[in-house]
Amino acid sequence: MNKEIKSNMAVMPVEWIEKRIYVIRGHKVMLDSDLAKLYGVSVKVLNQGVKRNINRFPEDFMFQLTKEEYDSLRSQIVTLKKGRGKHRKYLPYVFTEQGVAMLSSVLRSERAIQVNKFIELVEFIELIGFVGLRVYGVERMEEEG
Repeated sequence: MNKEIKSNMAVMPVEWIEKRIYVIRGHKVMLDSDLAKLYGVSVKVLNQGVKRNINRFPEDFMFQLTKEEYDSLRSQIVTLKKGRGKHRKYLPYVFTEQGVAMLSSVLRSERAIQVNKFIELVEFIELIGFVGLRVYGVERMEEEG
């Protein structure tokens, strides 16, 4: 299976997404700026949608990075732009897997629906793989035992 999101707007390979998943505070998260690219909207539009529906985003769905976390992340990413006005005014928000799924319902675009379907498909494939590995492990134990 070719692992990519296809739409009339863009093609997002799974590898592109995987490279933008970070572990912060023990959660796998994605930056608001990367999600904005994924959903085909500006960061401003994404964050406005979240703020209008803030009750749908508890802290285990989304949180704002501290300055130290952001500085550490920026040093890892190494994509600093040079020049005045090229940096963010505000600390970014990050979204957990549940927050990413919730964004699809908040943004309400065709692209958001496609992204949500893709997320569900990937989760289903991972679940099948996990179940398959467990079944394979049980079968091997029975053969050995």
